[in-house]
Amino acid sequence: MTTTETAPKAPVPALTQATAAGRLDALLRAREIGLALAIVVLIALTTAKNTHFLSADSIQQILNGGALIGLMAVGETLVIVTRNVDLSIGSTLGLSAYIVGDLFVHDAIDIWMGFVVGIAIGAVIGLINGLITVVFRVPSLVVTLAMLYAIRGIDGVIVDGKQINASSIPGGYTAIGYQTVLGVPWLFIVVAIIVAIAGYAMRTFRSSRELYAIGSSPQAATLAGIPAARRVLVAFLISGALAGLAGALFLAEYAQVNNNSGTGYELTVVSAVVVGGVAIFGGSGTVFGAALGALLLNTINLALVAARISASWNQAIAGALLLAAIAFDRWLSQRVTRKLRKTEGAHRDI
Repeated sequence: MTTTETAPKAPVPALTQATAAGRLDALLRAREIGLALAIVVLIALTTAKNTHFLSADSIQQILNGGALIGLMAVGETLVIVTRNVDLSIGSTLGLSAYIVGDLFVHDAIDIWMGFVVGIAIGAVIGLINGLITVVFRVPSLVVTLAMLYAIRGIDGVIVDGKQINASSIPGGYTAIGYQTVLGVPWLFIVVAIIVAIAGYAMRTFRSSRELYAIGSSPQAATLAGIPAARRVLVAFLISGALAGLAGALFLAEYAQVNNNSGTGYELTVVSAVVVGGVAIFGGSGTVFGAALGALLLNTINLALVAARISASWNQAIAGALLLAAIAFDRWLSQRVTRKLRKTEGAHRDI
């Protein structure tokens, strides 16, 4: 009696998911290059219509205006990657800017303490957002939206119709908002360094990479032993801290604050992050793309002014770009998932 041996099926290679991830990274890099080219083309077209748009002052406005949005976009990226969202960053900026300014009015702090206080205020707010989200399992959209209104209410009570003026802010502090190095604003340089550090950390450190795993599948991340609650909490804390720093830098740039400061920033930041390639459904994206998204939206805003087009179109264009980015990310996610399933199925049949 003869027996025939059946060759065992080859296991599904571990490289399958790695290949899919590699393709996704390549697409994200292509998207970042596309954003950079879009900014260059937009500047060229606007300059053709208005030659003053390429002046040193205009370039500095583009860089400075995009810097604050880009800074908050870094923190927002960390949160959105985990399949959450932080809508309290605009109000956090406003509260931080006013409190730091008020402390300067009363000569209670020096220049560097202004930034420390701003970061501390934001970090506390971010910590509260994170704790409520991960401990009580309340959706972050609800938590941070409620925090947005709560902070606005607190800000209104504290401000009470008052306004911080430039005469009350130390000259050395406001210099950070307008001085340049070889034509590049200090404010932009500071934010660029933070973006570079965050980008490196997101690609290198295990704890940062785990944020992507949480966003891709929270259940799988938990089963894999990833401390999801702690990682999400830290993401919210960093987002709040950077929003608080943005408030301190807002004061340095504009040298005046009232109870409307920071209003609407949260939607602009979320738009910049998603347009920059960070999937609103979590699991993918980079801080470099988010920063480029911020720069693109600010360039569009200034281009409309230079072309003498109503500023109302800025919000319409930002909304259209946001919808297009979300639709593209959803389509891309579904396509990658289908290809991954087909590849796994083919290997199982071997």
